[in-house]
Amino acid sequence: MKKIILFLLLFLITLNCTKNKVSNIHGIRFIEKKYETLIINKTNKNDVRKIIGPPSSVSKFNNKWIYIERKFNSQSLLKLGKKKIAANNVLIIEFDKKGIMVSKNLLNIKDMNELLLSEKRTNKEFNQNNVLYDIFSTLREKLNAGTRNKK
Repeated sequence: MKKIILFLLLFLITLNCTKNKVSNIHGIRFIEKKYETLIINKTNKNDVRKIIGPPSSVSKFNNKWIYIERKFNSQSLLKLGKKKIAANNVLIIEFDKKGIMVSKNLLNIKDMNELLLSEKRTNKEFNQNNVLYDIFSTLREKLNAGTRNKK
């Protein structure tokens, strides 16, 4: 009986494991290939919409369009299927007043910066041994007393 249960368990594990990794893609697919087809000072806004599609974000101030592609792959079974960023591409296209593309810039995962967070903590200046704290705490108790009686 134990051998049958062990065999079924082993069979289910191997059935669920695949060689191909599962990937989730958010945003515009194959943005690097589409980037190569864009020509500076020749391509206009309509051509960009036909080639790539509508932008992920539009800057209102300096007439820039931003396209985003993010791809996550699941990791090995030992890491319990955690997701890892496989591709993180951002395409920034700038247009002039006439709608003709002036510049294009493709940022990839190598251009991402690792942010360092400060470990310092700030101390609060508020002290509970204060006259104002005593006044407000008694007021808070009186306000909450009506809700306590209803329960």
